[in-house]
Amino acid sequence: MIDGILETAVYADDIDAAEAFYGRLLGLEKVLRAGDRHVFFRCGPGILLIFNPAETVKPPSGDALPVPPHGSTGPGHVCFRMDGEAIDRTVEKLNKAGIAIESDFRWPNGARSIYFRDPAGNSLECAEPKLWNIE
Repeated sequence: MIDGILETAVYADDIDAAEAFYGRLLGLEKVLRAGDRHVFFRCGPGILLIFNPAETVKPPSGDALPVPPHGSTGPGHVCFRMDGEAIDRTVEKLNKAGIAIESDFRWPNGARSIYFRDPAGNSLECAEPKLWNIE
């Protein structure tokens, strides 16, 4: 039985910009960086994986872990779980950094979501857990 999501991945051509955005601006704890291939961050009980798609489509070398090639084109989506006060603080941080909030609204069940973009164009959302009737 599936117990939850352990990892979530998005793709970014510029790993330096991704590291700065997710680490310094959003405040996620960096777990691992492997050159220009990927950077991983702790995100609550899970891990956010940010891969360079130009690197991950390459088959693994003989001395690498046997992870199959993968990748994506176009913007992806990740939703971060936050309470209302944390969303307010995130809006302030994003505004100060000149990051546009594309949408800020309440769902029919009263949960709040904000949407914005990372430097690679991925659609990011911060939402209250009650969006999915999780408390």
